[in-house]
Amino acid sequence: MPVRCQQSPVLAGSATMATLGALMLYLTKPFNYGKHMEIPAPGGTSCLPARTAWFLQELPAFVVSAGILAWQPRSLFGPPGTLLLGLFCAHYFHRTFIYALLTRGRPFPVVLLFRGSIFCVGNGFLQAYYLIYCAEYPEEWYADIRFSLGIFLFILGMGINIHSDYILRQLRKPGELTYRIPQGGLFTYVSGANYLGEIIEWIGYALATWSPPGLAFAFFSLCYLSQRASHHHRFYLKKFEDYPKS
Repeated sequence: MPVRCQQSPVLAGSATMATLGALMLYLTKPFNYGKHMEIPAPGGTSCLPARTAWFLQELPAFVVSAGILAWQPRSLFGPPGTLLLGLFCAHYFHRTFIYALLTRGRPFPVVLLFRGSIFCVGNGFLQAYYLIYCAEYPEEWYADIRFSLGIFLFILGMGINIHSDYILRQLRKPGELTYRIPQGGLFTYVSGANYLGEIIEWIGYALATWSPPGLAFAFFSLCYLSQRASHHHRFYLKKFEDYPKS
Protein backbone atom coordinates (compact mmCIF):
# COMPACT_ATOMS: atom_id res chain seq x y z
CA MET A 1 0.00 0.00 0.00
CA PRO A 2 1.26 3.52 -0.76
CA VAL A 3 2.14 5.63 2.24
CA ARG A 4 -0.37 8.38 2.91
CA CYS A 5 0.60 11.70 4.41
CA GLN A 6 -0.43 12.28 8.01
CA GLN A 7 -0.29 16.02 8.63
CA SER A 8 -1.07 15.95 12.36
CA PRO A 9 2.11 14.06 13.41
CA VAL A 10 4.17 16.30 11.11
CA LEU A 11 2.81 19.44 12.72
CA ALA A 12 3.20 17.96 16.20
CA GLY A 13 6.80 17.00 15.49
CA SER A 14 7.54 20.43 14.06
CA ALA A 15 6.00 22.17 17.07
CA THR A 16 8.02 19.96 19.45
CA MET A 17 11.27 20.80 17.67
CA ALA A 18 10.51 24.53 17.71
CA THR A 19 9.70 24.32 21.43
CA LEU A 20 13.01 22.56 22.12
CA GLY A 21 14.77 25.33 20.24
CA ALA A 22 13.06 28.02 22.32
CA LEU A 23 14.07 26.21 25.51
CA MET A 24 17.71 26.30 24.40
CA LEU A 25 17.66 30.08 24.76
CA TYR A 26 17.24 29.69 28.51
CA LEU A 27 20.37 27.57 28.99
CA THR A 28 22.72 29.43 31.30
CA LYS A 29 25.52 26.89 30.88
CA PRO A 30 26.75 25.33 27.63
CA PHE A 31 26.38 21.61 26.99
CA ASN A 32 29.30 19.75 28.51
CA TYR A 33 31.41 18.93 25.44
CA GLY A 34 34.16 20.46 23.35
CA LYS A 35 35.92 23.47 24.83
CA HIS A 36 33.34 23.63 27.63
CA MET A 37 34.19 20.19 29.01
CA GLU A 38 36.81 19.45 31.60
CA ILE A 39 39.25 16.59 31.03
CA PRO A 40 38.86 14.11 32.62
CA ALA A 41 35.09 14.32 32.46
CA PRO A 42 33.55 15.41 35.76
CA GLY A 43 31.66 12.82 37.77
CA GLY A 44 33.16 9.93 35.86
CA THR A 45 31.09 10.64 32.74
CA SER A 46 31.64 7.99 30.06
CA CYS A 47 33.12 9.41 26.87
CA LEU A 48 34.00 8.26 23.38
CA PRO A 49 36.69 9.61 21.04
CA ALA A 50 35.38 12.65 19.18
CA ARG A 51 35.54 11.01 15.76
CA THR A 52 33.59 7.95 16.87
CA ALA A 53 31.01 10.00 18.76
CA TRP A 54 30.31 12.48 15.96
CA PHE A 55 30.06 9.64 13.44
CA LEU A 56 27.54 7.74 15.57
CA GLN A 57 25.54 10.86 16.36
CA GLU A 58 25.19 12.16 12.79
CA LEU A 59 24.78 8.77 11.09
CA PRO A 60 21.07 8.24 11.95
CA ALA A 61 19.98 11.45 10.22
CA PHE A 62 21.73 10.34 7.03
CA VAL A 63 20.58 6.71 7.16
CA VAL A 64 16.94 7.55 7.86
CA SER A 65 16.61 10.33 5.28
CA ALA A 66 18.66 8.56 2.59
CA GLY A 67 16.71 5.36 3.21
CA ILE A 68 13.37 7.07 2.63
CA LEU A 69 14.79 8.86 -0.41
CA ALA A 70 16.04 5.58 -1.89
CA TRP A 71 12.78 3.77 -1.09
CA GLN A 72 10.58 6.05 -3.18
CA PRO A 73 10.69 5.27 -6.91
CA ARG A 74 10.94 8.82 -8.27
CA SER A 75 14.06 10.33 -9.79
CA LEU A 76 16.20 12.59 -7.58
CA PHE A 77 15.74 15.37 -10.15
CA GLY A 78 11.99 14.88 -10.45
CA PRO A 79 9.66 16.52 -7.93
CA PRO A 80 11.22 19.33 -5.86
CA GLY A 81 10.77 17.34 -2.65
CA THR A 82 13.23 14.67 -3.76
CA LEU A 83 15.89 17.21 -4.72
CA LEU A 84 15.44 19.10 -1.44
CA LEU A 85 15.72 15.90 0.56
CA GLY A 86 18.86 15.13 -1.44
CA LEU A 87 20.38 18.38 -0.12
CA PHE A 88 19.49 17.37 3.43
CA CYS A 89 21.18 14.01 2.85
CA ALA A 90 24.24 15.74 1.38
CA HIS A 91 24.66 17.80 4.56
CA TYR A 92 24.53 14.74 6.78
CA PHE A 93 26.72 12.71 4.46
CA HIS A 94 29.39 15.35 4.96
CA ARG A 95 28.81 15.52 8.72
CA THR A 96 28.93 11.73 9.05
CA PHE A 97 31.66 10.61 6.68
CA ILE A 98 33.88 13.69 6.31
CA TYR A 99 33.53 16.07 9.26
CA ALA A 100 33.36 13.29 11.86
CA LEU A 101 36.43 11.52 10.50
CA LEU A 102 38.49 14.73 10.28
CA THR A 103 37.57 16.33 13.59
CA ARG A 104 40.22 16.75 16.28
CA GLY A 105 37.89 17.53 19.16
CA ARG A 106 37.92 16.36 22.74
CA PRO A 107 36.26 13.12 23.93
CA PHE A 108 32.48 13.32 23.74
CA PRO A 109 30.09 12.28 26.58
CA VAL A 110 28.03 9.19 25.75
CA VAL A 111 24.88 10.66 27.30
CA LEU A 112 25.00 13.64 24.91
CA LEU A 113 25.73 11.27 22.02
CA PHE A 114 22.59 9.32 22.86
CA ARG A 115 20.44 12.46 23.03
CA GLY A 116 21.89 13.79 19.79
CA SER A 117 21.28 10.48 18.02
CA ILE A 118 17.63 10.41 19.10
CA PHE A 119 17.19 13.95 17.77
CA CYS A 120 18.84 13.02 14.46
CA VAL A 121 16.55 10.00 14.03
CA GLY A 122 13.45 12.09 14.67
CA ASN A 123 14.55 15.04 12.56
CA GLY A 124 15.74 12.87 9.68
CA PHE A 125 12.41 11.04 9.58
CA LEU A 126 10.37 14.24 9.94
CA GLN A 127 12.14 16.04 7.08
CA ALA A 128 12.14 13.01 4.77
CA TYR A 129 8.55 11.97 5.48
CA TYR A 130 7.22 15.45 4.79
CA LEU A 131 9.21 16.06 1.59
CA ILE A 132 8.43 12.67 0.06
CA TYR A 133 4.86 12.01 1.19
CA CYS A 134 3.33 15.38 2.15
CA ALA A 135 4.92 18.21 0.19
CA GLU A 136 2.95 19.52 -2.78
CA TYR A 137 4.80 22.07 -4.90
CA PRO A 138 3.48 23.89 -7.97
CA GLU A 139 5.02 23.00 -11.33
CA GLU A 140 6.90 26.31 -11.42
CA TRP A 141 8.48 25.83 -7.96
CA TYR A 142 11.98 25.45 -9.47
CA ALA A 143 11.61 29.02 -10.79
CA ASP A 144 10.13 30.41 -7.57
CA ILE A 145 12.24 33.03 -5.76
CA ARG A 146 11.83 31.11 -2.48
CA PHE A 147 13.37 28.01 -4.03
CA SER A 148 16.18 29.88 -5.81
CA LEU A 149 17.13 32.04 -2.83
CA GLY A 150 16.80 29.10 -0.46
CA ILE A 151 19.15 26.91 -2.51
CA PHE A 152 21.65 29.79 -2.75
CA LEU A 153 21.61 30.31 1.03
CA PHE A 154 21.89 26.57 1.66
CA ILE A 155 24.98 26.23 -0.53
CA LEU A 156 26.48 29.46 0.82
CA GLY A 157 25.92 28.41 4.43
CA MET A 158 27.30 24.93 3.88
CA GLY A 159 30.39 26.42 2.23
CA ILE A 160 30.93 28.79 5.16
CA ASN A 161 30.45 25.96 7.63
CA ILE A 162 32.93 23.64 5.89
CA HIS A 163 35.53 26.38 5.44
CA SER A 164 35.19 27.47 9.07
CA ASP A 165 35.58 23.89 10.30
CA TYR A 166 38.76 23.65 8.21
CA ILE A 167 40.14 26.79 9.89
CA LEU A 168 39.35 25.37 13.32
CA ARG A 169 41.08 22.06 12.54
CA GLN A 170 44.25 23.86 11.49
CA LEU A 171 44.54 25.55 14.90
CA ARG A 172 45.88 22.41 16.55
CA LYS A 173 48.06 19.47 15.65
CA PRO A 174 46.69 15.92 15.95
CA GLY A 175 46.45 15.01 19.62
CA GLU A 176 46.63 18.60 20.85
CA LEU A 177 43.97 19.99 23.19
CA THR A 178 45.26 23.58 23.22
CA TYR A 179 42.83 26.29 22.11
CA ARG A 180 43.89 29.22 19.95
CA ILE A 181 42.09 32.21 18.49
CA PRO A 182 40.55 31.28 15.10
CA GLN A 183 41.44 33.73 12.36
CA GLY A 184 40.48 34.13 8.71
CA GLY A 185 37.23 33.73 6.82
CA LEU A 186 34.21 34.91 8.74
CA PHE A 187 36.11 34.43 12.01
CA THR A 188 37.38 37.93 11.24
CA TYR A 189 33.91 39.20 12.13
CA VAL A 190 32.25 36.64 14.44
CA SER A 191 33.38 34.15 17.09
CA GLY A 192 31.28 31.29 15.74
CA ALA A 193 31.67 31.40 11.97
CA ASN A 194 31.04 27.67 11.69
CA TYR A 195 27.74 28.07 13.55
CA LEU A 196 26.77 31.10 11.48
CA GLY A 197 27.31 29.07 8.31
CA GLU A 198 25.06 26.27 9.51
CA ILE A 199 22.36 28.73 10.60
CA ILE A 200 22.39 30.30 7.12
CA GLU A 201 22.28 26.83 5.61
CA TRP A 202 19.13 25.77 7.44
CA ILE A 203 17.40 29.10 6.89
CA GLY A 204 17.98 28.50 3.18
CA TYR A 205 16.63 24.97 3.52
CA ALA A 206 13.50 26.23 5.29
CA LEU A 207 12.95 28.81 2.54
CA ALA A 208 13.46 26.32 -0.28
CA THR A 209 11.24 23.63 1.26
CA TRP A 210 8.64 26.14 2.52
CA SER A 211 7.62 23.49 5.04
CA PRO A 212 6.72 23.29 8.77
CA PRO A 213 9.54 20.78 9.50
CA GLY A 214 12.07 22.90 7.60
CA LEU A 215 11.03 26.06 9.45
CA ALA A 216 11.09 24.26 12.81
CA PHE A 217 14.59 22.89 12.19
CA ALA A 218 15.87 26.29 11.08
CA PHE A 219 14.44 27.86 14.24
CA PHE A 220 15.93 25.11 16.43
CA SER A 221 19.33 25.55 14.75
CA LEU A 222 19.17 29.33 15.18
CA CYS A 223 18.40 29.02 18.90
CA TYR A 224 20.83 26.23 19.73
CA LEU A 225 23.78 27.30 17.58
CA SER A 226 23.55 30.99 18.41
CA GLN A 227 23.48 30.11 22.11
CA ARG A 228 26.50 27.82 21.63
CA ALA A 229 28.31 30.59 19.73
CA SER A 230 27.56 33.03 22.56
CA HIS A 231 29.16 30.67 25.08
CA HIS A 232 32.18 30.30 22.77
CA HIS A 233 32.53 34.08 22.60
CA ARG A 234 32.55 34.32 26.39
CA PHE A 235 35.12 31.50 26.53
CA TYR A 236 37.46 33.36 24.17
CA LEU A 237 37.08 36.64 26.06
CA LYS A 238 37.91 34.89 29.33
CA LYS A 239 40.81 32.82 28.02
CA PHE A 240 42.54 35.34 25.74
CA GLU A 241 43.28 38.84 27.01
CA ASP A 242 43.91 40.06 23.47
CA TYR A 243 40.69 38.65 22.02
CA PRO A 244 38.76 41.39 20.15
CA LYS A 245 36.00 42.66 22.45
CA SER A 246 33.77 43.27 19.44
